[in-house]
Amino acid sequence: TPADGFRKVRHLAPMGSLEKVTTEEALLKWADDVRKRLGTDEPIAYVVEPKIDGSAVSLVYEHGVLLRGATRGDGSEGEDITANIRTIEEVPATIKGAPAVLEVRGEVVMMKADFARMNQRQLERGEKMFANPRNAAAGSLRQLDPKITASRPLTFFAYGTDAAVSGKYQRHSETLDALVQWGFPVTRERRVAI
Repeated sequence: TPADGFRKVRHLAPMGSLEKVTTEEALLKWADDVRKRLGTDEPIAYVVEPKIDGSAVSLVYEHGVLLRGATRGDGSEGEDITANIRTIEEVPATIKGAPAVLEVRGEVVMMKADFARMNQRQLERGEKMFANPRNAAAGSLRQLDPKITASRPLTFFAYGTDAAVSGKYQRHSETLDALVQWGFPVTRERRVAI
């Protein structure tokens, strides 16, 4: 049923945001900063993957059951959008083999082809067209009626977990492999590079 509004919820751990690096000089400075934080001069392996630009969400599972879905919000608190998250096919309702408490981080997106088809339907109905896939995805998650969200072609990609879980792995690539094992989609366009 439609909600009256969205209640605020606190993330298990803060959700950061990515900074843009647009020059080779800035990238090399960032790599130097990483080595300094790690206290090493040795080469470091990185996971290289596309930045999926959608709406960042947090999914909390307890004992393998989806308990809550929330927007990123200010990074510490987001809005509870669990009913809408449950309508996205790629988000598993239950998982096996994961820690007792797991916070999965990911992006809800609308693929360009799906966006074009949705806008074509809007046009045929004489309804307002959506400006771009990113805003359409974000707006779809903030619908008070989950039936509206369910009618939109949303997709989910996981990109990480909370630090308590990811800290158990030596490499980010291992965290991504664990997410796949638990049933979450991650981007296929990824590789480890030094």
